[in-house]
Amino acid sequence: MENKTKQQTLSTPQSQNVFLFVPNVIGYTRVILAILSLYYMPFSPWKCMGLYTISCLLDAVDGNAARYFDQCSKFGAVLDMVTDRSTTTCLLCYLSSVYPLWTIVFQLLISLDLSSHYMHMYSSLTAGASSHKKISKSSNRMLRAYYSDNRILFAVCAFNELFFVALYLLSFEDDPTFPEWSIFPLYLLAFGSSPICAIKQVINIIQLVGASQNLAKADVEDRNKAFKNS
Repeated sequence: MENKTKQQTLSTPQSQNVFLFVPNVIGYTRVILAILSLYYMPFSPWKCMGLYTISCLLDAVDGNAARYFDQCSKFGAVLDMVTDRSTTTCLLCYLSSVYPLWTIVFQLLISLDLSSHYMHMYSSLTAGASSHKKISKSSNRMLRAYYSDNRILFAVCAFNELFFVALYLLSFEDDPTFPEWSIFPLYLLAFGSSPICAIKQVINIIQLVGASQNLAKADVEDRNKAFKNS
């Protein structure tokens, strides 16, 4: 009887180890692959991009795994966002070193990416939303489409990363070991993905402004409540 009770207790949701959820294990794998890509980044572009690309593609897998295994978690959502921001930031840091004339642009892109996502997530949690991807109907139409349709979300994020990846690979253009046949396709990839990258930055700005307005609105409501209770 005691063993049966123990088994029932172990099988309850409260006893599950969130850190070992399948989507979170995929998240750890993404982190490991990203770290390995950073090791190869200065001297082995194709190995670096192979590992980096797999890490990014797994981003589309962990969400599906979370829904399939019914293992959605707040920790997993934050892990996913932190991994995304960290990998992109590391790549942009490297680009700022190989394209020194554009350093300030990459620095601003890093700042915009981090600040907009942090403020958006904080604003969502403050408003009591279960996920930062749940956007209210009153939000900006572009932001709503970005978060409500996984196909749009994936396409925008993928082409945004492809633009930076193309810039990274083109930094090896003068390397005699770099295959010449790949240079023209990489330029095409860079030019073709640049408009989507620009759209992603616009979405980041909209996200930052919207989150700031929501937080300011919450501040006003809190101050009004405090004034009424005083």
